[in-house]
Formats: sequence, structure tokens, C-alpha cells
Amino acid sequence: MATLQLNAAAMAEALAAFQTHHAALPQVWGRVDCCLVLADWAVWLGHPDPAADLRGSYHSEEGCRAIVAAAGGLNPLLTVCAARIAWPASDHPSVGAVGIIGSPVIVNRQWGAIWDGRHWCVRLADGFVPFTARPFAIWSR
Repeated sequence: MATLQLNAAAMAEALAAFQTHHAALPQVWGRVDCCLVLADWAVWLGHPDPAADLRGSYHSEEGCRAIVAAAGGLNPLLTVCAARIAWPASDHPSVGAVGIIGSPVIVNRQWGAIWDGRHWCVRLADGFVPFTARPFAIWSR
């Protein structure tokens, strides 16, 4: 599958379409949740699933938290996933970049997010919620 090569305006449109599609899906831990949404976004853009090994490996919020805690937080997990699809770490987000917001040291207070150009968008049970936050890790494509 070829990855999409999009300018900023087209990326914003693709992200809006993805968010509309994804927000309509029910949250199911281990398949559709706040962490796997970042991998779903990569797949939407034409990449192979960078989190295929994590899908179905947990079935509850507690299970997700246990995997994140065992890895030492979201940063190590996302670093591996980003490397699988050659998304480099970045200091500045571009539209469609993924990142981690929350506490860099408290793993139960970390969320994966997608930059929409104005906010970091986190997938919660009822859809996407925009946050104004300082990310402590960013990967841009």
C-alpha cells in the first residue's frame, strides 16, 4: 500500500475525514482506543499497522495501562511504532503529527494525540477532544 503524500491543506482534510470516521467507531480496548488511534491514523495514511503486535493484547483500560507501564510509558512504545513506519522524532509538529501529552513521568497521565494545526486531539470514548498542551514527544511524517 502506498503512503499518501499530502500538502498541509490536504493533510488537514485527511485528518478531518479520519476523525469523523474514527469518532463514529465504538471504543473497544485493544482495537479502538486512545493509544491505537495513532496507529489507525498511520494506516489511514497508507502505512502498515505499526502497532499490529499490540492489537488484541489487552481488553480493558487496566490492561492498556499495564502494557504502557511495563514499557516505561507511552514514549518507548510510540518510539518503536514510529520507527516501524519511519516517522522521525520532531521538535515541532506539522498537521497530522502524532505526539504524547500529559506527564512525562506519570505513565497513567499520558495520552497519545494528533496535531490538527491548533490543538492536540485525543481520542476518548465519545470521540476526539482538542487539548492545548505541551507535548513531550512528537513524530512527524
